[in-house]
Amino acid sequence: MERISIIEKLGLFSEAWSPRVIGECNGQHVKLARLDGEFVWHAHEHEDELFLVVEGEIEIQFRDRVVELREGELCIVPRGVEHRPVARRPASVLLFEPASTVNTGDADDARRIDPQRLGRV
Repeated sequence: MERISIIEKLGLFSEAWSPRVIGECNGQHVKLARLDGEFVWHAHEHEDELFLVVEGEIEIQFRDRVVELREGELCIVPRGVEHRPVARRPASVLLFEPASTVNTGDADDARRIDPQRLGRV
């Protein structure tokens, strides 16, 4: 049991689209990620995904609409729903999702990271 500073943890890495684990809770990873540009369209068959904007603004694009998020706002993407995170300018998010979640879901993309190999800060 210790205090975790999100701002301090964000200062430990700069790579976009490369989430870092900052904690675990009931089989879930608490992650930080820097976003810049467009990610790949994807879905997670078995996992819901929570995006909480820490810095900046992002869009979560869905095939039928766009959810715009500012600092302090969040969106929960239900399992099976195709989506694409977009950051028009660099932004940072906190993610809360099962530890087994692959960042690119069902999409084959060069930014795919095996959950077992996620960096920790």
